Amino acid sequence: MPRNEFALMNYRYVILALGCLVFAAVSAAADPSNVVFLIADDISQEDLGCYGHPSVQTPNIDALAARGLRFDNAYLTTSSCSPSRCSIITGRYPHNTGAPELHTELPAGSVLFPELLKNAGYYTVLSGKHHMGNHANVAFTKISKGKGPGKEEDWVEILRDRPKDKPFFCWFASTDAHRAWSINEDAPKYDPADVKVPPYLVDGPKTREDLASYYHEVSRYDHFVGEVVAELKRQDVFDNTLIIVMADNGRPFPRCKTRLYDSGIKTPFVVHDPRRSEPAVVEGLISSIDVAATILEFTGVEKDPRIQGVSFVKILKDPKASIRDMVFAEHNWHVYRNHERSVRFGDWLYIRNNFPDQQNLCVEAYIGGAGEELWAAHKSGQLTDAQSNVFQNPCPAEELYHVGRDPDQLNNLASNPEQEQVLNQARALLTRWTDQTGDTIPTNPTPHRDAAPGGSKPDRKAFKHLEMPGDASKATEINEPGPISMP
Repeated sequence: MPRNEFALMNYRYVILALGCLVFAAVSAAADPSNVVFLIADDISQEDLGCYGHPSVQTPNIDALAARGLRFDNAYLTTSSCSPSRCSIITGRYPHNTGAPELHTELPAGSVLFPELLKNAGYYTVLSGKHHMGNHANVAFTKISKGKGPGKEEDWVEILRDRPKDKPFFCWFASTDAHRAWSINEDAPKYDPADVKVPPYLVDGPKTREDLASYYHEVSRYDHFVGEVVAELKRQDVFDNTLIIVMADNGRPFPRCKTRLYDSGIKTPFVVHDPRRSEPAVVEGLISSIDVAATILEFTGVEKDPRIQGVSFVKILKDPKASIRDMVFAEHNWHVYRNHERSVRFGDWLYIRNNFPDQQNLCVEAYIGGAGEELWAAHKSGQLTDAQSNVFQNPCPAEELYHVGRDPDQLNNLASNPEQEQVLNQARALLTRWTDQTGDTIPTNPTPHRDAAPGGSKPDRKAFKHLEMPGDASKATEINEPGPISMP
C-alpha cells in the first residue's frame, strides 16, 4: 500500500477513535452520576417546613421536596453525632463500625463508600463537620474545615473550583443547628412567641427563646442548601446530580438528641433524583445505613460486602416500593453511660434499656434555656408526666409505642396486657438482630464523664473508653426476615 494511502487510513482511524471518545464523554456527562450529600447537625424531622412545621422557614429544602422525594420514615441508627456519621459513611451499625460511642474514631481499614467512589474516578470532597477520625480522610480528595458560623460558606466555592473532567461527590456537613447558637443575616430571626413547644418541654420564656435560636440555625442550613442548588444550576449540572438532604441526629434539646424516640432518630430526608419527573412522598422505612448502598448503586460502583445497608434505588424509581420491614437503632455512651436498642416496625416502636438503673441523660438535657426551665420545674415539683422523662430513675427497661396514635411516644404500652403479642414480637425481632450483628452489653462500660446538675462529680481518673459494645467483624443483618404478622 502506498505510504500516503496508509497515512490517510491511519488518519481516518484516529478521527473515528476521537469521535468515539467525544461521544462517550458526552454520554457520560449526560448521565446522572454526580452526588451532593448534605448533612445537618442536630435537626429533628418535624422541624422543617416540608414536614409541616408551622413556623420554621426552609424554602429551599421544601422546593427540593416539592419536586423530588420526601421520605417520611427515614431513621438514623443512632442519635449521637460522631457514631451517626461513622455509621453513614461505612453503611454499618454503630456497634459494627468500631466507633459506636461519641468521639470514638473509625479504625484504619474501615469500608468508606466515598473511598469506593474515589477509587472509581470520582472527585470526592468533605467540607464542614468531620467528626469521624483521621482514618476517614483517605476517602476524600479534598477536606475543608468549612467557613462561617455553620461551616457552610465555602460550599459554593468548592463546587466552582472542582475539576470539571471528573464526576464529583460532595459531603457537605453543616454545624447548624448545634449549640451554642450564633445568629447572623443568613437566616430569619424568629419571634419566641411563634415557636412550637413540644409537650415534653416547659412552655416558658427561656425555652421559647432557645427554640427561636434553634429555628434560626435550621433556616441557615436551608439557606446554604439553596446556595448549593443555585450553583449546580449555574453550572448546568443540577439535572445530572443526585442530592440528599438529612441530619445526623435530633434537635439538641431534652428528650431529643441521643434518645430513641422519633424526636431523636427520625431524620428529615429529602432527595432530588434527576431521573424523576414526578414528586412523591415515601412512606416506606429506610435507615441511614442505606445511604452508602444507594449512592453506590446509583453511581454504578460495586458495593463492598461489609456494607450492611440495602439500596433504596428501587424506591427512587417507585416511591411505593419497600426495601425493609423494620429499622434498628442504638444509644451508646454519649457523655453518659447508656445502652439502649430499638426496633421500629409497622406502627410500633420498641425500646429496650439495658442500663435502666440510672437517669437517661445527655448534656442537652440540662443546658440552655430549655434545660434550665425543665430542671427548675423539676426542683419546684411542677413537671407534667410528659416532662418528667429525663428524671426517671430507674427508667423503664422496656418501652412500646404506637407511633401513629402517639407521635411523641408519651404513652408506654409495654405493660399493657392487650399488647402482649406485639411486645413479644418486638422482643424477638430485636433479639434476633442482636445475635446476627454481634451486639453486646459491656460489662465494664465507659463511665459518666460529667455530673448532672446537683449530682456528684464523676471520678475523672476512671474516665476512659473501657469496653465498647459490639463486634466490628459482623456484617449481617435482618433485611427481609419474612412477613410480619400484625396483631
